[in-house]
Amino acid sequence: MKLFIQIPCLNEEKTLPLVLEKIPRTIPGVDDVELMIVDDGCSDNTVAVARSLGVKHVVHHARPMGLARAFRDGVDYALKHGADIVVNTDGDNQYPSEMIGELAQPVIRGEAEIVVGDRQTSKIKEFSPFKRLMQRFGSWVVNKAAGTHIPDAASGFRAYSRTALMQLNIVTEFSYCMETIIQAGNKRLAITSFAITTNPKTRESRLFTNIFEHMAKSGGAIVRSFLMFKAHVIFLWSTIIFGVLGVFPFIRFLTLPATEGRGHVQSLLAGTAMLTCAVISLALLIISEVQRIQRKLVEDELERTKEIMYSKPYQKIWEREHSESESADGTPAAHNL
Repeated sequence: MKLFIQIPCLNEEKTLPLVLEKIPRTIPGVDDVELMIVDDGCSDNTVAVARSLGVKHVVHHARPMGLARAFRDGVDYALKHGADIVVNTDGDNQYPSEMIGELAQPVIRGEAEIVVGDRQTSKIKEFSPFKRLMQRFGSWVVNKAAGTHIPDAASGFRAYSRTALMQLNIVTEFSYCMETIIQAGNKRLAITSFAITTNPKTRESRLFTNIFEHMAKSGGAIVRSFLMFKAHVIFLWSTIIFGVLGVFPFIRFLTLPATEGRGHVQSLLAGTAMLTCAVISLALLIISEVQRIQRKLVEDELERTKEIMYSKPYQKIWEREHSESESADGTPAAHNL
C-alpha cells in the first residue's frame, strides 16, 4: 500500500520545514510513504526548501491557480504514481503533521473512504465568536446538503482512499472542502471525522481577505454542489407549492357565484398565475431529472476512464516519464501543469 502526503504551497518556505519535520515516514499498514508538494506558482524558495528536506515529488503551476486546482492536480499526480491513499495537509503548519498516521487509519482498515480532521473550532483561540458560529452554521448546511455528520466541513486535513478519489470530480475554483463532502455524501461514500488540535497560527489565510468573502465563496460552492445533485428536489417542491396555491383561487372563483351571485376575476388571475408557475416548475423538474441521469452516466464514464488512466500499465508509463525527467545530478524535475 502506497500513501501520498500532498502539501499545496504558495510561498511557504518559512513554514514548510515545520510541516515536514513531524510528518511520519512510516505508518502502520502502509508500505511506502511519499511526500509531494504542489507548487501553486511560488515566487520564493519553497521548492528548493522542499527538495532539501527530502520531498521527491513536485507538481508545478506556472502561476497561482487556487487551492481547488492544486488539490485536483496533486491527486492526479498521486494516482498516476500508484497512490492507494492521499492525505492532504496545508503548508502553513496549521494541522498537526504527526497525526497523519492516525488520520489515515480508518482508510487503511477499510472503515471509511474519507476521513476529515475535526479542528474542534470551538477551542481555537484565534477564531472569534462570530467565526466559530459561522463555521458551525456552514458545517450544518453542508451536512444537510450531503446527508453527513461532519463537525468541521471546512477542514483541509483529510485522508482519501483511491476509491473515493476515483469517484470525486472537482469543479469549483475556490476550495474543494465543501464540494467533496457534498459529493461524497450523495455518492454514498463512507465518510467520518477524526478529532485533532491545530498548531498556533503562522499567517493569515490566502484564500480570502475576510470572513465575509469566505462566507460568500463557500456559500456559492455549496449551492453549486447542491444543485449538481439535488436540483430536482427544488423544482419538485416548487411544483407542489405553486400547484396547491393555484388550486385555491380557482375553487374560490367557482364557488363564490353560488353564494354571492358573482365571481371574482382576481381569483381567476391569481390561480392562473400560480398554475402557470407550477407548469414551468414541472417542466424544469423534468429537465433537471434528465440532466441528473445524464450526469450519472458521464460520471460513470469518467470513473472508468480514470480506472484505465491510473491502472498499473499506465503507472509504469508515468513513472518512466518521471524518471526520464530527472536531471543529471538526480534531482527530480517538477511536474509542470
